[in-house]
Amino acid sequence: MSQQKKRRKLVKWGLLLAAAMIVLGGCSSNNDGNNAASNTGSNTETTDSSGNEAASSEEPAPEIETDHPRTDDDPEPQAGMLTAGEWDDLRSWNEWEQLANTHTGTQIREDWHFYRFDKLELKVTGGGQPAVDAEVRIIGENGQSVWTARTDAQGTAVVFPGLLDDQNGQQKVLVEVEADGQLKRFENVPIPRANVLKVDLDEAVDVSENLDVMFVVDTTGSMGDELNYLQTELKDVVQRVGQDNGNQLNIRVSTNFYRDQGDDYVVRPFPFTTDIDKAVNQLSQQEADGGGNFPEAVDEALADAIQEHEWSGEARARLMFLVLDAPPHQNNQVIKQIKQLTEEAAAEGIRIIPVVSSGADEDTEYLMRFISIATGGTYLFLTDHSGIGNDHHEPTVGEYEVRPLNELLVDVINRYAQVGKTN
Repeated sequence: MSQQKKRRKLVKWGLLLAAAMIVLGGCSSNNDGNNAASNTGSNTETTDSSGNEAASSEEPAPEIETDHPRTDDDPEPQAGMLTAGEWDDLRSWNEWEQLANTHTGTQIREDWHFYRFDKLELKVTGGGQPAVDAEVRIIGENGQSVWTARTDAQGTAVVFPGLLDDQNGQQKVLVEVEADGQLKRFENVPIPRANVLKVDLDEAVDVSENLDVMFVVDTTGSMGDELNYLQTELKDVVQRVGQDNGNQLNIRVSTNFYRDQGDDYVVRPFPFTTDIDKAVNQLSQQEADGGGNFPEAVDEALADAIQEHEWSGEARARLMFLVLDAPPHQNNQVIKQIKQLTEEAAAEGIRIIPVVSSGADEDTEYLMRFISIATGGTYLFLTDHSGIGNDHHEPTVGEYEVRPLNELLVDVINRYAQVGKTN
């Protein structure tokens, strides 16, 4: 890799993180957003509704140089320089089913033990309004819980009972939906089900004003001094958070960093805070180092993010932006943990949204899409259009719109946070 390309990669990563923090200021703006698809309770009802394998071994990866000082040739970072695209597989389900069943899709699903994307989509309303953050429980034929999810700000939930169990094929299940003490049950629901299961609760559901936004960022040596770029955005971030968000939403931010085994730390977490200044300061104090091979400790970062942080018990949205360019290590223990964490995130309503950068490969792309689909997230990826960074892996998607990353992130957050708007 040339020194010029290395420097360009540093700038790209710095801008990525800067843009990620800047979007916090636009979380409550009136931007409608759009999908990048152009380039036990008191009220109970029962209704009959028909309508260990060996893991792949890791291949040796080239050592990654970790000393990347910034030079005078590097452009000063400004918000809006990075370009990105979005692909929401939940909105393009026919295309996803075809892709997941290709030779490549099948092989990668088997490698990571993501078996069947047998989907059930629910639309939950209460008093004619979207029932936000309602709990959806799927009970299998043996009486055991097989999947839990929470509705989003549009009252939509998507569940995948057979995703992580190769023995759990097509079946009929019991569906329970609960919110604000209201409970409805639907028996003999087929999985998969072609049509949306519509659930109407008797009363409107209270909508929380809480919005949790977490950034989980790879800080291995390939990141260089990118975190310093955030300092240039400090004033703008604080101003936009104060001006645009105000008292509209109770926004909490958590920044978390990870490297790999053998480095001076594997995960460096910070709890949720309402103090944006504190979050920016946490970012500014980080240094990139370590790593040295391709896979990183993604699984340990996710475990800490999901299990060791106090996510809001009630929330309009819980969003985790996973910024990375490499997959987790691929062995039986890690695969098992990734599956468990995916299921836990879905149950807690944590929507994992990957932000995939240069250096990622096809395996990384597919795994990140598996996780985003299962948790109700979407898939974001940087593109070459900015001229910043090394070549970016072109994802296997349809036409998508190329946009400035910061604008795209603002729209994504708005879509998940604004009640009644289409995700």
